[in-house]
Amino acid sequence: MFGISPLGWVHTIGSLPAIPLAAYMLIKHGRIVPRSRAGLAYFVFMLIGALTVFLVAHQAVSPVIGAATLVLLLAGYGVGYVGALGRARVYLETVLLSLTVFLLMVPTVSETLRRVPDGHPIVTDPESPLLKGALGLIGVTLVVGVIAQIIHLRRSGKRLARGASAGSTQASKA
Repeated sequence: MFGISPLGWVHTIGSLPAIPLAAYMLIKHGRIVPRSRAGLAYFVFMLIGALTVFLVAHQAVSPVIGAATLVLLLAGYGVGYVGALGRARVYLETVLLSLTVFLLMVPTVSETLRRVPDGHPIVTDPESPLLKGALGLIGVTLVVGVIAQIIHLRRSGKRLARGASAGSTQASKA
């Protein structure tokens, strides 16, 4: 079915849950939150997808995407533990994990358009304007989304800083 091998199904089914998990966190928190239940599940499913791509990939770029995903995923989950980075940790974490969502969606959209419906895919040519447009839209969404996340983090940080300074001023008056 869909020209996918049994190992390909392990890869597909193993990484597919990362999509709704990412959507859930992006809608609820505005970013991937690594130290949450959904964040832990996202990590596991992304790891399954990134590791198994090396076994099922047919395109020359696939191992590059898999390796980049692994590096970004591990860096995104690890950077939060580097205390020397201070507030930059949250920004780096957000950007790195947003890039993993991007690297998840590019092959997902491409493979879906090139395989569905079974036997008569929507796109048969990798140079199709529809495929290029869909991938371009994902790229634009990444750029706009990361900018929006950074703005949100900056505003949240300023509110927290103002709240903390107002609290310390009130505490010193008491």
